[in-house]
Amino acid sequence: MATAEEVSMEAPICLVEKRNEKLMVNQQALDVLISITKPVVVVTIIGKDHTGKSYLMNRLSGKNTVYSRDPIVQSQTKSIWMWCVDHPSEHDHVLVLLETKGLGHVEKADSKNDLWIFALAILLSSTFVYNTVNDWDLEQMHYVKEVTKLMEVNSFLNDDDEDNSYLQEYIHHFFPDLVWVMHKFTEKFHLLICPISPDECLENVLKFRTGKDINESKANLSRECIRRVFIKRKCFQFVLPAKRKIQLSYSDYIQESEMVPAFKHQADNFCSYIFSNAKPKRFIDNIMINGNRLGKLLEIYVNAISSRSDLLLNNTMLALAQTENSAAVHKATNHYIEQMVLKVNYPMDTLQDLEKLHTDCEKEAISIFQKHSFRNDRNKFWKELMKILENQKNDFILRNEEESTKYCQTKLENLSQTLRKAISQGTFSVPGGYKLYKEEREKMINNYHQEPRKGIKAEDVLQRYLQSLTMTEASILQTDQALTDQEKALEAERVKREAAEKEKKRLEQQQMEMQQKMEAQQRNYEVNTNQLKKKMEEDRIQILRKQEMILHHKLKEQERLMNERFCEEAEKMKRQMEHLQTKIKEIENKGSSWWSTVLQTVGIVLMVLLPGTGKLIGLGMMALGKWTSK
Repeated sequence: MATAEEVSMEAPICLVEKRNEKLMVNQQALDVLISITKPVVVVTIIGKDHTGKSYLMNRLSGKNTVYSRDPIVQSQTKSIWMWCVDHPSEHDHVLVLLETKGLGHVEKADSKNDLWIFALAILLSSTFVYNTVNDWDLEQMHYVKEVTKLMEVNSFLNDDDEDNSYLQEYIHHFFPDLVWVMHKFTEKFHLLICPISPDECLENVLKFRTGKDINESKANLSRECIRRVFIKRKCFQFVLPAKRKIQLSYSDYIQESEMVPAFKHQADNFCSYIFSNAKPKRFIDNIMINGNRLGKLLEIYVNAISSRSDLLLNNTMLALAQTENSAAVHKATNHYIEQMVLKVNYPMDTLQDLEKLHTDCEKEAISIFQKHSFRNDRNKFWKELMKILENQKNDFILRNEEESTKYCQTKLENLSQTLRKAISQGTFSVPGGYKLYKEEREKMINNYHQEPRKGIKAEDVLQRYLQSLTMTEASILQTDQALTDQEKALEAERVKREAAEKEKKRLEQQQMEMQQKMEAQQRNYEVNTNQLKKKMEEDRIQILRKQEMILHHKLKEQERLMNERFCEEAEKMKRQMEHLQTKIKEIENKGSSWWSTVLQTVGIVLMVLLPGTGKLIGLGMMALGKWTSK
């Protein structure tokens, strides 16, 4: 975990800039960003230069001594600057402040680069601060509409396409909360102020305007787009910062002592709202974004801009999901291996003990995978993880067998020294020697059985060792002249019977081990199936809640449109809500079909991973999944 000192910065640094007609990521700033492992709250301040953006950034960063123009405003390029500081109230979060430079300059007129900067500001933010002076400037906010085009989500915003539910579900993960900041810099500004709260005034500004003027029509498109993509909106209005007359551009240095109390109070309220309400940046599946993931997102977006001049929503999600799901598999696998290495004490006495440890560690690994993975291709990576864990388990079983074999062979080598010495010295080559031999051999076996923690190969190693003595035993028996021919025959038969019993015992042990493996695999299947079923149900409920929120938002929009007598728009909204209600009902009834998919998927995994009877279980689960989906 990165510490506060590692992520804190004394001054902002350029994160993205236009270089050689392309947007480029500053590697030094990217290194700072990707080193942050805590969740990040990303607040972006955008607007024309010389309008107080740097002051707001200074206040949010805790540097509020001087109200002045930042020297970096003189930058000769369009850019995004970054300032990472510790969050003042959420100590396990990092506040990432972004400020745009060079937008709206006449001498730097470049609408395409302005759009790219604007798009990056929106896509990277969890809270988007639009800073204006004197009037409700919708000029730059028309880029919101263009951003939706770049993200290929216009079907969601403008028509009744029944195939856009996927975009509807994810659109609000990409668009941040909106905070509109208005600075009152003219004496005539009171003519623009409504006798209502700033939030109500903002909503009035975003209402449709009647008239056939083409500029008004464009503004209406911007208003409509803003209302739909920025579900949460807040407005702050600032008075003049000082009593003395100043220019509109904040070009004078204003000391703290010169600021009027009302201005300082409004600045405090703005900062308090941001600190309390700006949420951590999240992505699909409600996954929290840390600095490392934010850096990856930034690189994906900038590469998309550089290569295709567009930002494809699906491609972005797929690219990040591929990276993050691969990392989730790696993280889950490492956790499994670390825990198994920590908990397995070689040699384990029974296969059941090892299987139990595997089940516990596998369950933790799956939880880690689900926590860090994205829904995109999750089943594909889940199957990959299960295959890896199964192979890792087999490696642990194999090593446990090897350690048990090695340990038992060493013990037998030490315990049989007296027996081997007596054989080499001819101690048993006398009348009654075979009986003496058996007594010495049984003594060695009893001592071996009393040795603790020999592992699952204890009996197998012993039997193989005793089989190696078969010819020696026969030789001792033949030389034992004290036994009669009949006694010799009986003894030989007993030896064969004993050998047969021992072989039978060894085979039964192998059969029991195989049965234990199959039982453990069945238990693991049940645990994993329950986990996956629970996660799929949680995903379904999350989607349902998101759809209901969108339906509630559209209901409010329809009511507003009816009140404003935009009947055609209201009827269009009604059709969208009816379609959305149908989608919600489909999601509510989707539980059984989702579970049948899980059964069939798990059945396929079992067919791949399990031997013998396990394949029959997999076939059964696939058949049950197909029957459930009917």
